[in-house]
Amino acid sequence: MRIFGGRHLSDGNKLCMVMSDFVKYQHIERFGTIEVEGICLGECFIFPKIDGTNSSVWCDVDNKYEISLFAGSRKRELAITDDNHGFYEWVLNQDNIRRFFVKNPSYILFGEWLVPHTLKTYADTAWNKFYVFDVWKNGVYLPYNKYQSILDEFDIDYIPPIAIIKNPSNERLIGFLDKNTFLIKDGYGVGEGIVIKNYNYKNKFGRQTWAKIVKNDFKTKHNKNESTIIKEKKSIEEAIVNKYVTNILVEKEYSKIVSENNGWSSVFIPRLLNTIYYCLIKEESWNFIKEFKNPIIDYKRLNLMTILKIKEIKPELF
Repeated sequence: MRIFGGRHLSDGNKLCMVMSDFVKYQHIERFGTIEVEGICLGECFIFPKIDGTNSSVWCDVDNKYEISLFAGSRKRELAITDDNHGFYEWVLNQDNIRRFFVKNPSYILFGEWLVPHTLKTYADTAWNKFYVFDVWKNGVYLPYNKYQSILDEFDIDYIPPIAIIKNPSNERLIGFLDKNTFLIKDGYGVGEGIVIKNYNYKNKFGRQTWAKIVKNDFKTKHNKNESTIIKEKKSIEEAIVNKYVTNILVEKEYSKIVSENNGWSSVFIPRLLNTIYYCLIKEESWNFIKEFKNPIIDYKRLNLMTILKIKEIKPELF
Protein backbone atom coordinates (compact mmCIF):
# COMPACT_ATOMS: atom_id res chain seq x y z
CA MET A 1 0.00 0.00 0.00
CA ARG A 2 1.34 3.44 -0.87
CA ILE A 3 1.01 6.14 1.79
CA PHE A 4 1.83 9.80 1.33
CA GLY A 5 3.05 12.22 3.94
CA GLY A 6 1.11 15.37 4.59
CA ARG A 7 3.95 17.72 3.66
CA HIS A 8 4.46 19.52 0.39
CA LEU A 9 7.39 20.89 -1.54
CA SER A 10 7.08 24.09 -3.50
CA ASP A 11 7.96 23.53 -7.17
CA GLY A 12 7.59 26.82 -9.00
CA ASN A 13 3.88 27.57 -8.87
CA LYS A 14 2.99 23.95 -8.13
CA LEU A 15 2.73 22.04 -4.89
CA CYS A 16 4.09 18.50 -5.00
CA MET A 17 2.86 15.81 -2.63
CA VAL A 18 5.90 14.06 -1.20
CA MET A 19 5.99 10.47 -0.08
CA SER A 20 7.35 9.63 3.36
CA ASP A 21 6.62 5.93 3.86
CA PHE A 22 8.06 2.62 2.69
CA VAL A 23 6.58 1.00 -0.46
CA LYS A 24 7.27 -2.66 -1.09
CA TYR A 25 8.33 -3.54 -4.64
CA GLN A 26 6.05 -5.89 -6.55
CA HIS A 27 6.77 -9.60 -6.99
CA ILE A 28 8.17 -10.53 -10.42
CA GLU A 29 6.20 -13.50 -11.73
CA ARG A 30 7.74 -16.50 -13.43
CA PHE A 31 7.12 -16.50 -17.17
CA GLY A 32 4.47 -19.00 -18.21
CA THR A 33 2.25 -18.62 -15.14
CA ILE A 34 -1.32 -17.36 -15.22
CA GLU A 35 -0.22 -14.11 -13.55
CA VAL A 36 1.60 -12.98 -16.71
CA GLU A 37 -0.43 -14.70 -19.40
CA GLY A 38 -0.32 -12.59 -22.57
CA ILE A 39 2.51 -10.28 -21.43
CA CYS A 40 4.37 -10.88 -24.71
CA LEU A 41 1.60 -9.45 -26.86
CA GLY A 42 2.78 -5.95 -27.65
CA GLU A 43 6.03 -4.04 -27.25
CA CYS A 44 8.28 -5.83 -24.76
CA PHE A 45 11.43 -4.52 -23.09
CA ILE A 46 13.83 -7.36 -22.26
CA PHE A 47 16.07 -6.48 -19.31
CA PRO A 48 19.02 -8.31 -17.75
CA LYS A 49 18.25 -9.73 -14.31
CA ILE A 50 21.10 -9.10 -11.89
CA ASP A 51 21.76 -10.97 -8.67
CA GLY A 52 22.05 -8.50 -5.81
CA THR A 53 19.62 -7.35 -3.15
CA ASN A 54 16.35 -5.54 -3.94
CA SER A 55 16.48 -1.93 -2.73
CA SER A 56 14.66 1.37 -3.00
CA VAL A 57 15.23 5.08 -2.39
CA TRP A 58 12.71 7.87 -1.79
CA CYS A 59 12.59 11.21 -0.04
CA ASP A 60 10.67 13.43 2.34
CA VAL A 61 10.86 17.18 2.81
CA ASP A 62 10.84 18.88 6.17
CA ASN A 63 9.28 22.26 6.97
CA LYS A 64 12.44 24.02 5.80
CA TYR A 65 12.18 22.30 2.42
CA GLU A 66 15.28 20.21 3.01
CA ILE A 67 15.42 16.80 1.43
CA SER A 68 15.62 13.77 3.70
CA LEU A 69 16.57 10.55 1.94
CA PHE A 70 15.13 7.18 2.92
CA ALA A 71 16.03 3.69 1.74
CA GLY A 72 14.46 0.26 1.86
CA SER A 73 15.22 -3.38 1.24
CA ARG A 74 12.63 -5.66 -0.34
CA LYS A 75 10.52 -5.88 2.84
CA ARG A 76 11.40 -3.02 5.17
CA GLU A 77 12.61 0.54 5.62
CA LEU A 78 16.28 0.80 6.51
CA ALA A 79 18.10 2.74 9.21
CA ILE A 80 21.78 3.35 9.89
CA THR A 81 21.55 0.90 12.79
CA ASP A 82 19.51 -1.56 10.70
CA ASP A 83 21.11 -1.28 7.28
CA ASN A 84 21.14 -3.70 4.34
CA HIS A 85 24.75 -4.50 3.42
CA GLY A 86 25.64 -0.81 3.80
CA PHE A 87 23.07 0.43 1.29
CA TYR A 88 21.46 3.19 3.37
CA GLU A 89 24.82 4.60 4.44
CA TRP A 90 25.90 4.60 0.78
CA VAL A 91 22.69 6.41 -0.29
CA LEU A 92 23.21 9.20 2.24
CA ASN A 93 26.60 9.95 0.68
CA GLN A 94 25.40 10.17 -2.94
CA ASP A 95 25.08 13.82 -3.95
CA ASN A 96 23.65 12.94 -7.38
CA ILE A 97 20.78 11.00 -5.80
CA ARG A 98 20.07 13.87 -3.43
CA ARG A 99 19.99 16.31 -6.35
CA PHE A 100 17.67 13.96 -8.26
CA PHE A 101 15.12 14.03 -5.44
CA VAL A 102 15.34 17.79 -5.04
CA LYS A 103 13.99 17.99 -8.59
CA ASN A 104 11.80 14.85 -8.45
CA PRO A 105 10.49 14.53 -4.87
CA SER A 106 7.48 12.35 -5.70
CA TYR A 107 9.49 9.56 -7.35
CA ILE A 108 10.71 6.23 -5.96
CA LEU A 109 13.81 4.56 -7.35
CA PHE A 110 13.66 0.76 -7.27
CA GLY A 111 16.79 -1.16 -8.10
CA GLU A 112 19.41 -3.74 -7.19
CA TRP A 113 22.19 -3.02 -4.67
CA LEU A 114 24.93 -5.22 -6.08
CA VAL A 115 26.65 -7.02 -3.23
CA PRO A 116 27.81 -10.67 -3.33
CA HIS A 117 24.88 -13.05 -3.35
CA THR A 118 24.67 -16.27 -5.41
CA LEU A 119 26.42 -15.07 -8.56
CA LYS A 120 30.06 -14.05 -8.00
CA THR A 121 31.16 -13.40 -11.60
CA TYR A 122 30.41 -9.69 -11.83
CA ALA A 123 33.26 -7.33 -12.72
CA ASP A 124 35.24 -5.96 -9.80
CA THR A 125 34.12 -2.42 -10.64
CA ALA A 126 30.42 -3.39 -10.57
CA TRP A 127 30.11 -4.18 -6.85
CA ASN A 128 28.62 -1.93 -4.17
CA LYS A 129 26.63 0.13 -6.63
CA PHE A 130 22.91 0.73 -7.06
CA TYR A 131 21.37 -0.11 -10.44
CA VAL A 132 17.87 1.27 -10.99
CA PHE A 133 15.41 -1.07 -12.73
CA ASP A 134 12.13 0.81 -12.15
CA VAL A 135 11.02 4.37 -11.46
CA TRP A 136 7.66 4.88 -9.73
CA LYS A 137 5.64 8.07 -9.73
CA ASN A 138 2.15 8.52 -8.29
CA GLY A 139 1.47 4.78 -8.27
CA VAL A 140 2.61 4.17 -11.86
CA TYR A 141 5.82 2.65 -13.25
CA LEU A 142 7.39 5.00 -15.78
CA PRO A 143 8.40 3.33 -19.08
CA TYR A 144 12.13 2.96 -19.65
CA ASN A 145 12.16 5.45 -22.51
CA LYS A 146 10.65 8.06 -20.13
CA TYR A 147 12.96 7.60 -17.15
CA GLN A 148 16.25 6.91 -18.98
CA SER A 149 16.97 10.58 -19.73
CA ILE A 150 15.89 11.62 -16.22
CA LEU A 151 18.44 9.28 -14.64
CA ASP A 152 21.11 10.23 -17.18
CA GLU A 153 20.73 13.87 -16.16
CA PHE A 154 21.95 12.96 -12.67
CA ASP A 155 24.39 10.22 -13.68
CA ILE A 156 22.41 7.55 -11.83
CA ASP A 157 23.20 3.97 -12.84
CA TYR A 158 20.40 1.87 -14.28
CA ILE A 159 19.88 -1.46 -16.04
CA PRO A 160 19.43 -0.96 -19.80
CA PRO A 161 17.31 -3.35 -21.88
CA ILE A 162 18.96 -6.03 -23.95
CA ALA A 163 16.32 -5.52 -26.64
CA ILE A 164 12.97 -3.95 -27.40
CA ILE A 165 10.80 -6.35 -29.38
CA LYS A 166 7.16 -6.65 -30.40
CA ASN A 167 5.28 -9.92 -29.84
CA PRO A 168 8.33 -12.10 -29.07
CA SER A 169 7.96 -15.86 -29.32
CA ASN A 170 8.87 -18.10 -26.41
CA GLU A 171 11.89 -19.31 -28.36
CA ARG A 172 13.14 -15.77 -28.90
CA LEU A 173 12.79 -15.00 -25.20
CA ILE A 174 14.80 -18.07 -24.23
CA GLY A 175 17.48 -16.95 -26.67
CA PHE A 176 17.89 -13.67 -24.79
CA LEU A 177 19.19 -15.57 -21.76
CA ASP A 178 22.51 -15.90 -23.57
CA LYS A 179 22.54 -12.15 -24.29
CA ASN A 180 22.62 -11.10 -20.63
CA THR A 181 26.26 -10.08 -20.35
CA PHE A 182 25.52 -6.98 -18.28
CA LEU A 183 28.26 -6.36 -15.67
CA ILE A 184 29.71 -9.88 -16.03
CA LYS A 185 33.49 -10.38 -16.36
CA ASP A 186 34.73 -11.31 -19.83
CA GLY A 187 34.66 -15.06 -20.32
CA TYR A 188 32.64 -15.78 -17.18
CA GLY A 189 29.36 -16.73 -18.80
CA VAL A 190 26.03 -14.95 -18.62
CA GLY A 191 23.88 -13.45 -15.90
CA GLU A 192 21.03 -14.80 -13.83
CA GLY A 193 18.24 -14.39 -16.36
CA ILE A 194 15.94 -11.82 -17.93
CA VAL A 195 12.95 -9.70 -16.95
CA ILE A 196 10.17 -9.00 -19.47
CA LYS A 197 8.29 -5.70 -19.18
CA ASN A 198 5.32 -4.66 -21.30
CA TYR A 199 4.34 -1.21 -20.01
CA ASN A 200 0.89 -1.42 -21.63
CA TYR A 201 0.10 -4.80 -20.09
CA LYS A 202 -2.17 -5.66 -17.19
CA ASN A 203 -2.92 -9.26 -16.29
CA LYS A 204 -6.40 -10.77 -16.14
CA PHE A 205 -6.62 -9.65 -12.51
CA GLY A 206 -6.05 -6.01 -13.48
CA ARG A 207 -2.49 -5.79 -12.13
CA GLN A 208 0.53 -4.36 -13.90
CA THR A 209 3.31 -6.87 -13.41
CA TRP A 210 6.50 -8.16 -15.00
CA ALA A 211 7.71 -11.65 -15.91
CA LYS A 212 11.08 -13.30 -15.36
CA ILE A 213 13.00 -16.20 -16.85
CA VAL A 214 15.85 -17.39 -14.66
CA LYS A 215 18.85 -19.33 -15.90
CA ASN A 216 20.95 -21.47 -13.59
CA ASP A 217 24.17 -21.51 -15.58
CA PHE A 218 25.81 -18.27 -16.47
CA LYS A 219 27.77 -16.41 -19.19
CA THR A 220 29.62 -13.14 -20.01
CA LYS A 221 30.81 -9.44 -20.23
CA HIS A 222 30.90 -6.03 -18.50
CA ASN A 223 29.32 -3.41 -20.73
CA LYS A 224 26.29 -1.16 -21.01
CA ASN A 225 25.19 -2.07 -24.50
CA GLU A 226 22.83 0.04 -26.50
CA SER A 227 19.49 -1.73 -26.60
CA THR A 228 18.28 -2.76 -30.02
CA ILE A 229 14.78 -2.66 -31.43
CA ILE A 230 14.10 -6.06 -32.95
CA LYS A 231 11.39 -6.89 -35.44
CA GLU A 232 10.20 -10.39 -34.64
CA LYS A 233 9.12 -12.50 -37.59
CA LYS A 234 5.34 -12.58 -37.46
CA SER A 235 3.88 -15.75 -35.98
CA ILE A 236 1.18 -17.58 -37.89
CA GLU A 237 -1.36 -16.44 -35.30
CA GLU A 238 -0.38 -12.78 -35.73
CA ALA A 239 -0.53 -13.09 -39.52
CA ILE A 240 -4.05 -14.56 -39.33
CA VAL A 241 -5.30 -11.87 -36.96
CA ASN A 242 -3.76 -9.04 -38.97
CA LYS A 243 -5.52 -10.20 -42.12
CA TYR A 244 -8.91 -11.31 -40.83
CA VAL A 245 -9.64 -9.24 -37.71
CA THR A 246 -10.32 -6.04 -39.62
CA ASN A 247 -11.61 -2.62 -38.66
CA ILE A 248 -14.79 -3.41 -40.58
CA LEU A 249 -15.41 -6.63 -38.61
CA VAL A 250 -14.80 -4.98 -35.25
CA GLU A 251 -16.94 -1.93 -36.03
CA LYS A 252 -19.76 -4.14 -37.37
CA GLU A 253 -19.97 -6.30 -34.24
CA TYR A 254 -19.56 -3.27 -31.98
CA SER A 255 -22.42 -1.47 -33.76
CA LYS A 256 -24.68 -4.51 -33.39
CA ILE A 257 -24.18 -4.57 -29.64
CA VAL A 258 -24.77 -0.83 -29.36
CA SER A 259 -27.96 -1.06 -31.43
CA GLU A 260 -29.37 -4.01 -29.50
CA ASN A 261 -28.72 -2.37 -26.12
CA ASN A 262 -29.40 1.30 -26.93
CA GLY A 263 -25.85 2.24 -26.12
CA TRP A 264 -22.50 0.91 -24.97
CA SER A 265 -21.31 -0.18 -21.54
CA SER A 266 -18.05 -1.77 -20.43
CA VAL A 267 -20.04 -4.84 -19.34
CA PHE A 268 -20.34 -5.68 -23.06
CA ILE A 269 -16.55 -5.97 -23.55
CA PRO A 270 -16.42 -9.78 -23.00
CA ARG A 271 -19.28 -10.19 -25.47
CA LEU A 272 -17.48 -8.14 -28.11
CA LEU A 273 -14.22 -10.06 -27.65
CA ASN A 274 -15.90 -13.46 -27.77
CA THR A 275 -18.10 -12.56 -30.75
CA ILE A 276 -15.20 -11.42 -32.90
CA TYR A 277 -13.12 -14.48 -32.01
CA TYR A 278 -16.15 -16.67 -32.84
CA CYS A 279 -16.49 -14.92 -36.22
CA LEU A 280 -12.80 -15.44 -36.94
CA ILE A 281 -12.97 -19.18 -36.25
CA LYS A 282 -16.40 -19.90 -37.76
CA GLU A 283 -16.19 -17.74 -40.88
CA GLU A 284 -12.50 -17.63 -41.74
CA SER A 285 -10.93 -20.93 -40.64
CA TRP A 286 -11.14 -22.56 -44.07
CA ASN A 287 -9.68 -19.44 -45.68
CA PHE A 288 -6.63 -19.20 -43.44
CA ILE A 289 -6.08 -22.99 -43.51
CA LYS A 290 -5.86 -22.80 -47.32
CA GLU A 291 -3.85 -19.59 -47.41
CA PHE A 292 -1.24 -20.72 -44.90
CA LYS A 293 -1.18 -24.34 -46.13
CA ASN A 294 -2.47 -26.31 -43.14
CA PRO A 295 -0.52 -24.40 -40.47
CA ILE A 296 0.02 -25.51 -36.89
CA ILE A 297 -1.98 -22.96 -34.87
CA ASP A 298 -1.80 -22.21 -31.17
CA TYR A 299 -5.44 -21.29 -30.61
CA LYS A 300 -4.80 -19.87 -27.16
CA ARG A 301 -2.28 -17.45 -28.67
CA LEU A 302 -4.68 -16.77 -31.56
CA ASN A 303 -7.35 -15.74 -29.06
CA LEU A 304 -4.93 -13.47 -27.18
CA MET A 305 -3.73 -11.91 -30.44
CA THR A 306 -7.37 -11.28 -31.40
CA ILE A 307 -8.00 -9.45 -28.13
CA LEU A 308 -4.87 -7.35 -28.63
CA LYS A 309 -5.99 -6.44 -32.16
CA ILE A 310 -9.44 -5.38 -30.95
CA LYS A 311 -7.81 -3.17 -28.33
CA GLU A 312 -5.67 -1.56 -31.04
CA ILE A 313 -8.72 -0.87 -33.21
CA LYS A 314 -11.03 0.36 -30.42
CA PRO A 315 -8.71 1.62 -27.61
CA GLU A 316 -11.41 3.96 -26.30
CA LEU A 317 -13.44 0.97 -25.07
CA PHE A 318 -10.76 -0.30 -22.68
